[in-house]
This record gives sequence, C-alpha cells and structure tokens, in this order.
Amino acid sequence: MRRPRADERVPWSAEQAVTFLTHCRGVDPAFADLFEVVIGTGLRKGEALGLQRQCVRIDDRVMYIRHTLSAIDNHELVLTAPKTMKSRNWVPLSERVAAALQRAMARSTSTDNDHVFQSADGKPLHPAAVRRRFHELREQAGLPHVTVHDLRHLAAALALEGNVSMAVISKTLRHSTLSTTANIYSHLTWEVAMAAVHTIEARLCLVEARTHGVNTLALSGPVPNPLFSHAA
Repeated sequence: MRRPRADERVPWSAEQAVTFLTHCRGVDPAFADLFEVVIGTGLRKGEALGLQRQCVRIDDRVMYIRHTLSAIDNHELVLTAPKTMKSRNWVPLSERVAAALQRAMARSTSTDNDHVFQSADGKPLHPAAVRRRFHELREQAGLPHVTVHDLRHLAAALALEGNVSMAVISKTLRHSTLSTTANIYSHLTWEVAMAAVHTIEARLCLVEARTHGVNTLALSGPVPNPLFSHAA
C-alpha cells in the first residue's frame, strides 16, 4: 500500500495513542486528561481549551460546545464562537472521557473563570503552551511527530476502524457537511470498504453454495488500494 499524499492525514495508531496517554498519566496527569478528552471526542484544541464547566453535564454524559479559546497575536486570550454553525453542538461522553472531565473540573478551582482546563495558577491554558507541552510529552514517549489537531483525526480513524459510519463520524466531529468528512478521511476508509465488500461476497458465496452446490474461490490476495495508486 502506497503512502498517503501529503495533504492526507496519517494519525497515530491506537497502540501509539495508548502509549502516549499512559506516559502522560505518569508524568503530567492534568495534560493526560486534556488529551484524553481530545482523543475521545475529536474536539478541536480551541474547543477543549474554551470548554466551560456549565457546558459539561456528567450525569447526562454530554457536553455542549459553545466557545473556542484563541490567542490574539499569540498573546491575549479570547473566547470566540466555534468554527462553524455545526461546530456549536452537543458531544456525547464516553465513560473514560467523563472521568477525565471530572478530574479536570476537580482541579480547576479558580473563581476567576469557569474553564474546565486551567493552568496551575488558575488561568485558562494558553494554546501555545499546550502545543509545546504536547510535543514535549510526545518526544518523551518516543512517538512520531503529529500535531495536536491530528488527535482529532486520530479520533476519526479509531471510529472508522470500529466500522462507525461516515455520517455518524461527521456528526460527532461536527463537520459542516458530510462531504467535508469524506474528503478528509477518504484514505482511511479503504480497509473498512474492503471489509464491507468481503462481507457481501462471503454472504453471497455461502447462499450460492447452499442453493446450487457451487464452489466459489476466495480472492487470491489483497486488492490494491486505488486511493494510493498512480491512477488515483
């Protein structure tokens, strides 16, 4: 299989993600919880940093994305509207994400702001500081270079590997259109698509054999991925 084009995302594997989170829990639990939430939900970095306590409902296993935290000229922190209208939406919480949010809110005791994720001095986390700390932790864990935003793509890749439909992934990531999701992650759908056609083939062959006594041969080998071919 050929390597994806430069504009295609190559996120970590699930094993690499676990290695990273395990390392973070050992050396920096606060950042471990932040990255647990990003990986577990596909939030954008600014959305996670702009998350407010009143927008998290642990008992209902849901949070509401109402802000994104940005730095003006890489200095002044401001809360702005999410990237698109569809970005302003609800996001379901898994058990491990809910637990990470609970731990984060237990640490964020400042009365000056309602941010879920705060620095040790009670201020909102600066996006540049998060980016620097992410790469420090990544290098310590011995993992290949990715960006914080690539953790969002990791979330999509893990969902695709679990046979979650593109439409559901698009809803979870809150993309403006389904085509946006399909265009970004087309190179990650090959294995899922092949599994689907092999399932169809196996079902047809089984019924055919039972009905007509016809023996059919399985595919002799893997089919080249046209998304990575020269003709693509």
